Amino acid sequence: MNVKEYISSGILESYASGELSESERADVERNLAQYPELRKELSLIEETMEAFFLKAAKEPRAAVKTRILEAITLRSVQSVVSREQRPTNNEPKSNVIAFWKYATAASIVLAFTSTFMAYNFWNNWKETEVSLLQLRAVNEQVARDYDQVNQRLDAIENEMKIVSSPSFARVVMKGTANSPDAMASVYWNKSTQESYLSIQNLKALAQEQQYQLWAIVDGKPIDMGVFDSATGLHKMKSVGNVAAFAVTIEPRGGKPSPSMATMQVLGNT
Repeated sequence: MNVKEYISSGILESYASGELSESERADVERNLAQYPELRKELSLIEETMEAFFLKAAKEPRAAVKTRILEAITLRSVQSVVSREQRPTNNEPKSNVIAFWKYATAASIVLAFTSTFMAYNFWNNWKETEVSLLQLRAVNEQVARDYDQVNQRLDAIENEMKIVSSPSFARVVMKGTANSPDAMASVYWNKSTQESYLSIQNLKALAQEQQYQLWAIVDGKPIDMGVFDSATGLHKMKSVGNVAAFAVTIEPRGGKPSPSMATMQVLGNT
């Protein structure tokens, strides 16, 4: 499973908010048990959602709260008065009018408070939504870095197997008069004719130039491929019955025959 794509699908957010069916939840839980990265992502999502709801659950300002309580209390009192002192046709209706004034005022206050809280909730949600997007971007970068590290670890493990294998002989190529401090090695398997180049010390070249590895077979140079000065183990062309290996500097892309005047390192098998 591609962990990065699974995280980007948004299914973990749906799981955390309880929007999935039983079968979907069971599928997510199986993946959570198998992939630690998903459990870590879910924890971050749950923490973010918890922070959002705590932030959104704000009480109204003290003044607003007081006004609402006063309006509700007044409405209750006036309701009792209206039942006990119902006006006759000859009595003034000031009590009834006052009650409706207060009731209207209380309704306005409640409407204002509800609107304020709804806006505050929406604003906090937008802020949290941005935080979730930022968090997802960070997680995607972590997933990419994780993949790159895994690939590099696999490459290092493969290199160690070659370097430590008794099937591969190490041929050290030392610097020539052109570059006395230069050094490189070839790990060569005589049986399978596989060869790997390891660079210890080769100078950086101009963009239009490359190094080229040669095998001396029956007194003739055989092209084994071009390479740059990057460290690491480079797989080169296969060759058998090698008497020596050498590296020259050639135009980028290499040449069919070596430029002996630019030879950098040389080593006999």
